[in-house]
Amino acid sequence: MKLTPFFLLISLFTFSQNPYPQDYFVQPLEIPMQLSGNFGELRPNHFHAGFDFKTNQKEGLNVHASAEGYVSRIKIASNGYGKAIYITHPNGYTTVYGHLQKAVGAIQEKIEELQYAAKSYEIEAYLKPDELPISKNQIIAISGNTGGSEGPHLHFEFRDSKTEKIINPLFFGLKLKDTKKPIVSGVYVYPIDENSVVNESKIPVMLSLSLQKDGTYISDKVMASGRIGFGINASDWDDVSYNANGVYKTQIISNGTPVFGYELDQMVFDEGRYVNAFIDYSRYKKSHQRVQKLFMKNPFNWSNIYQNVADGIYEVTPNFTSNQRVEVSDFNQNKTIISVPIQYSNQEAKILSQEKPTKFLVKAKVDAIFEKDNYSVFFPAGTFYDDYYLNFEVKNKVLFLHEDVVPAHTNFTITATEDKASEADKKQMFLASFNGKKWSYNFTKLNGNIFTCKSKTLGKFALMKDTIAPKIKISKSIEGKWLSDQKSISLSISDDFSGVKTYNGYLNEQWVLFEYESKQNKITHVFKDNLLLEGANKLKVIVTDNVGNSTIFETQFNRSQK
Repeated sequence: MKLTPFFLLISLFTFSQNPYPQDYFVQPLEIPMQLSGNFGELRPNHFHAGFDFKTNQKEGLNVHASAEGYVSRIKIASNGYGKAIYITHPNGYTTVYGHLQKAVGAIQEKIEELQYAAKSYEIEAYLKPDELPISKNQIIAISGNTGGSEGPHLHFEFRDSKTEKIINPLFFGLKLKDTKKPIVSGVYVYPIDENSVVNESKIPVMLSLSLQKDGTYISDKVMASGRIGFGINASDWDDVSYNANGVYKTQIISNGTPVFGYELDQMVFDEGRYVNAFIDYSRYKKSHQRVQKLFMKNPFNWSNIYQNVADGIYEVTPNFTSNQRVEVSDFNQNKTIISVPIQYSNQEAKILSQEKPTKFLVKAKVDAIFEKDNYSVFFPAGTFYDDYYLNFEVKNKVLFLHEDVVPAHTNFTITATEDKASEADKKQMFLASFNGKKWSYNFTKLNGNIFTCKSKTLGKFALMKDTIAPKIKISKSIEGKWLSDQKSISLSISDDFSGVKTYNGYLNEQWVLFEYESKQNKITHVFKDNLLLEGANKLKVIVTDNVGNSTIFETQFNRSQK
């Protein structure tokens, strides 16, 4: 066996040396702590950056400041964390509270002040220490379901205030009863290159596991030749959350020495997309199963996650026999151990690789340009993690750019030339991509006859035109009606193709705030007495899509201020 070495920084923190305060922070909810997502959990295109606290499947719970400090940042968005508050603490850490329904008190007043000044629902502001001071346990917000949330919960995280590194909340003394070992539902062995064979196969093989009397597992024997690596499908359960979460730590140990592993102590946002190299991306896209690879074909500086000094790739040569050990642990050191016997075999493969070479070889470390008909594609060096054969074709004016089974780490550029369209038509055209169900808008620049967009996802692309204006609907007409007791008004807005870009509401010719809930395609304005007139009030809403098509909704209602 040969393990190709390269150097990665070993995790800076261990259980025996925890430099973080244990009694300084309190959990932000009034109910017992349960998690629907933990730190480092594998998510689409990122590692989860904190805890997702359950909120009894509802909105409206009080959210408390975990410690004293000041509101240093406010971000309101229709995606991501939705409504989020950042509190910087005097001990050098910042806590983050996301997917909020709303803030309370002076914080909510500040948010609305910023929104009206910007005439925008979406804002981001950085505040000074004396603007919004916060005391420990102060109620700062109400829990919600805003942004990219898929259900009511509170996202909560810790960051180093100087470096912006995100730190596992379990280091700060937040107690979660956990006596359960991680569950490994599958161990996979991978032939690394065209010369490798595993159990008479040139494609990954799943190994059966047998439980032993001592509580450990042993896998099927690996009969192999050439370079191989391993992967696991694993999850972790605690005693109180009643759902699977991510695994904290995994190691492969050879002859008593760790040769590859990762430990989810901290991370930085710039490393988040590396999750697509961390997993078997192709398997995930085809089956929605996330297998965590325990090898790296190309070294990356993921020093905040990976540890040890080898790439996890075994070179199995004649006379080789070995027994490797995979250890999967949670933060409380509950551990699942699997023994994997490996033996050299010169048996030929009966199951062949499904990957077929094409004339377009993309080398991960080299710039590449591909052109056909009116399309060209530019892949800068470092776009991909590994070399691969690209399927590249243009049919019926559609660019077939492989399929979304190879992960891109950074943007690549697609250009399309259109000589026949009029200038008016070009303004309504864009490069669309097909997501498996429908064509979707990509932000597109136009320079003369050349359309350009950037993408991080392979697949089908085409030049398309959007001439249909957005839709604005109200569930029940308010024209001429008295709304004296009504606290708010909601409209549904949507666009069938390029998508909503802007939405603006005006009450008696003054801009007013409409909050946008993208999951429901709904905008809502909460009435404020100082913006309303006695008697007749005029409401106008303008919605514009990404290529400039607009729709105007106008109505008039009556209001008594007495």
